[in-house]
Order: sequence, then C-alpha cells, then structure tokens
Amino acid sequence: MPRSLIMSRRDLEFLLYEWLDVTSLTARQRFAEHSRETFDGLLDLSESIATEHFAPLNRLADQQEPTVGPDGKVVLIPEIEKALALYADAGLGAGVFDEALGGLQLPLTVHQAASMYFQGASVGAFAYAFLSAGNAGLVAAHGTAEQVEKFARPVIEGRWFGTMCLSEPQAGSSLGDITTKALPQDDGSYRLHGTKMWISGGDHELGGNIVHLVLARTPGAPAGVKGISLFIVPKYLVDDDGTVGERNDVALVGLNHKMGYRGTTNTLLNFGEGLRTPGSLPGAVGYLIGQEHRGLSYMFHMMNEARIAVGAGAVALGYTGYLHALDYAQTRKQGRPVDAKDPSAPPVALVEHPDVRRMLLAQKSYAEGGLALILFCAHLVDEERTATTDDERARCHTLLEILTPIAKSWPSQWCLAANDLAIQVHGGYGYTRDYAVEQYYRDNRLNQIHEGTHGIHALDLLGRKVIMDGGAALRLLVETIGATLSRARGAGPAGGPLELADQLDAALGRLVEVTARLWEGRDPAVALANATLYLEAAGHIVVAWIWLEQVLTAGAADESDGHFYGGKRAAAAYFYRFELPTVYWRLDLLASLDRTTLDLDPASL
Repeated sequence: MPRSLIMSRRDLEFLLYEWLDVTSLTARQRFAEHSRETFDGLLDLSESIATEHFAPLNRLADQQEPTVGPDGKVVLIPEIEKALALYADAGLGAGVFDEALGGLQLPLTVHQAASMYFQGASVGAFAYAFLSAGNAGLVAAHGTAEQVEKFARPVIEGRWFGTMCLSEPQAGSSLGDITTKALPQDDGSYRLHGTKMWISGGDHELGGNIVHLVLARTPGAPAGVKGISLFIVPKYLVDDDGTVGERNDVALVGLNHKMGYRGTTNTLLNFGEGLRTPGSLPGAVGYLIGQEHRGLSYMFHMMNEARIAVGAGAVALGYTGYLHALDYAQTRKQGRPVDAKDPSAPPVALVEHPDVRRMLLAQKSYAEGGLALILFCAHLVDEERTATTDDERARCHTLLEILTPIAKSWPSQWCLAANDLAIQVHGGYGYTRDYAVEQYYRDNRLNQIHEGTHGIHALDLLGRKVIMDGGAALRLLVETIGATLSRARGAGPAGGPLELADQLDAALGRLVEVTARLWEGRDPAVALANATLYLEAAGHIVVAWIWLEQVLTAGAADESDGHFYGGKRAAAAYFYRFELPTVYWRLDLLASLDRTTLDLDPASL
C-alpha cells in the first residue's frame, strides 16, 4: 500500500508502543486476550477499510449532502451505508465494549488510534458510528439490564444507530433552559413533548432503528440543570422480544445545511406531534434512564467521551491535511531559492523554500502534538478503568477532568490552523475543490462548536476544573508535568531536553501564578471575563509538555530510524520557539484583570 495520506502509521506505532507502552495493558484482566499482534491487526484492518471505502466517498458525500425525499425520508448516498456496514461487520464499532455485549474489550487507546483513520478518511460518514458508540456506552453504563439488552446491544452490533438530543432552538448550549416535557405513565414509561435542534444523525434510513437519548423535564422538576432527566426514545417502538414495531411520535422537521460535515444529517426533531396510531396516547414514548433529575450527570458520560472524540476528529482532519500538504510540497515544483545564481535553473520543489517548511513544521507540531494528547487522554481512560489501586484510578480520573476541555478545544483550534496552512501551501489550488484540503478546512471548522464552544470549555476549565477540590486537579497536573521535567533534567547536558524543560517550567510556573491572581478577588465575573485566553495558554503549556514527553521517548530510541526521530525533535523545537512563548502575553493580560469586555456597553457594538 502506498504511503497513507490519512494518518502516519509510524507515528501511531511510536505513540502506542514506544511512548505509552499499550502492550503492558494486556497484563490487566480486561485486556488479557489481546497482544501487540491483535493491536496491529486492528490498525491494519482500520487503515484498509478507511482507505478503500471511506476515503473515496468523502468528496461525494460533501457534494451530495443529505436531502428529504418526497416521502419525507432522508436520502443519503448509498456509499455511506455500505461503508458503515463494512465497519460494523468487522466488529470495529464494538471494540471497547464488554465481551458479554459482543464487544472486543479493546483498550480505548488502541480503539481511538484505529478510529483516527476513519475520522481522517471521512469524518462526516464516520460520525454515525462514533455517535452511536457513545450512545450505547451511556445506556450500558447507566441503563437497566433490560434497557441494555433492548436498546444498547443492537447499536453495539451495528444494526441500529444512536444520537444524543440536548439542544433546543431557544436554548442552544444553555441546557438549563430546555423546555421539553416528559410526562410519567402508569406503565412506567413517559410521554415526551418538545423540540430538539442540531441533532447529528437525528434521522436517516440506515439500520433498523435510531435510539435517541433525550434530555427533558418531568412535572415539578427544579429549575435549571438540576431538573433535567434523561430518556431513551426510539424512532420505532420496540416490543419486549426486541421486534421493531410502529413509528414512535418523533418527527423530522428539517435538515440543517452546514459548511462542512455534510455527510452527517443534522436535524430539527419534534417529539410528540401526533405521528402515532390514532387512539394512542399523545407524545413520544420514552424510558427513564436512572433516576429523575440526574439526566445531565448521566449525559456527561457520553458528552465527555464525545468531547475527546471531537478533539480526535479535529486532529485527524489536521493530520490528513498536513500529509496532503507535505505530499504536494514534495512534488510541486515552483520557484527557485533566494540565493540561486542562475535564473534559468529549473524550479525546485516547494519544500525547498524556508517559508513552506515553516508552514509544514507548524502543521506537524499541531497535528502530532494533538494526536499525542488525544491518545494520552484515551490511555488515562484505560488506566482509570483497570488500574490496580483506588489511588491510581482516582489520579487518572482527576487528570482527565482537567485535560478534557483542553483535549476537545486545543485541537479544534490549532488543527484547524493546520488546515488553513495546508491550503496556503497549495497556493491558489488549495482554495479550489479540486484539492482535498479545501474540504478538510470546512469540515474541521465545525469542531470549534461541536460539543461546546471554546468559551464554554474555557469557563469549564477556569471556572470549575482548576479550582475544584481546592485546586486538586491543577496541582496534580503540575506534579505530573514536574515528573517529566525531572526526567528531562536527568537526560543529559545543557541543550536538548534540558533547555526545553527550563522553558516549560517557567511557563507552567507563570500559569500557576496567574491562576491564583485571577481567583484572589473571588469575583467570578472578573476571573472568567477572559477565560478563553486561559484555555489557550493552558492548552499550549499542556501540548508543550506532551512534546517534551515525545522528545524524551525519541531520545531513548534506536536511531536507525533517524529521519522519524529527527522530525519529532524538529517539531518540538518549533513548538517551543514559535508557540510556547505566545502564552506569556495571554497570561500577562489575564493577570491584569482586564475589564474591556465587562465594562463595554453592548449598545456600543
């Protein structure tokens, strides 16, 4: 197979085996049936299916986006159903689930690495599968045994699909303002009435059913997020024996038309509009998950995994864009070096020009740094689930708490920047639809909004995660980075890792100082006014740490693959010289407790 322009297999192997040592997980009971061979086989299979069946449909799905036919049914290009069927038949969608549910009990780290091929090949087509996996995971974690068997198993097996229905037209991301109602019935079910907006995969004819997870309020529920409950609402009702029956009262109102991600249906749905058989009770039939008023806490089970998956999708699009730009720069001949003596000399490849190399190195630092961050977070999930001590599991959980908003938002911002640079490397051609990088940019632009905007995650990071439990998560992050700094300082003489460690230590110290400064006045309005800058600074510091980890791993490796390890060191050097210094102006502005946006009269805008 020619060199993949979707993902770098060599980079995946470096991160999985040389850095994270995922094969050591096979000593845990949950993963005991696996080995390096099964992990490699999964990567081989994923690369093959993604390359041969998902990548070819990517542009077609963008050009022929979903429509609603005369019969009111959603029409997709048939290649999407075929590709998803191959994915399901290979058992890839069941990868991380328990064997008792038909799963493979793979480490999430390996499953996520394999999924990157599909996200890079056609993120719009793959979205149906990754959303469904999150849906089934939530039901498996919080549903009753009957609900798991009835609604999760068919999704895990790839026969049905799943969604999460949170937002409403009037509420957007402010979930405390949702108004969808759920009325309890004598048989233990509920009848839902309301409207949900921006529902990815909300309607289509793929598979035999769609399992919606819907946030709604029961009668007398407290106001705000504390009054939200979570319900299973299938598109088609399901009999006790699992047979799919009549259409539930879930109506497709319309499709939203996006600038990217066009292969995924994005819908406006009405629940309880009288679609069911005349004489039946009004409302969409739903089933409560867990307890009333705890719906948002259950939904976060899916949302947090989805946030990491969104970050992974951003990385995959940034990564494939980088590989396409690198390939173009190596083959496209244009211009001559500035110090060329002979104006009649033949043109050189674009990669020979320093400014093009700068753009490629920036993309490499964003994409490879983001990939390592995503896999590190996935590894924390595996450790949290299977570590041998309660203390170690708690440690992993706390690190995940503080890293999740960064893992979602940092790649969404900087791997989009990588896509922007990929277009620039292509020049005028990059701006046309004749080259894939144009679509990658449009597809990736959604990820800054998908599963919460930067502003929402910035408020979560600075307003919750760094101050919860008296700052325990931030202290743990600082301690964890500190362990890397100690290793770097023991790695050799001045220069190399030691120089990087000193730079990272200074930036980390400044972040801690500014965090204390922001909260010393105990005024949330002032502390959070510029939270997005805090998210950007913290994200860059975390990725600088991840790059130092990679440098240390490369330094201990066999130099027979010198170009690969040299590329790692070059990308790290770029990030520390060009990117890490930018955190200081952000932190200085934060420390000034700037009130520009607080004091602005909205009427002046």
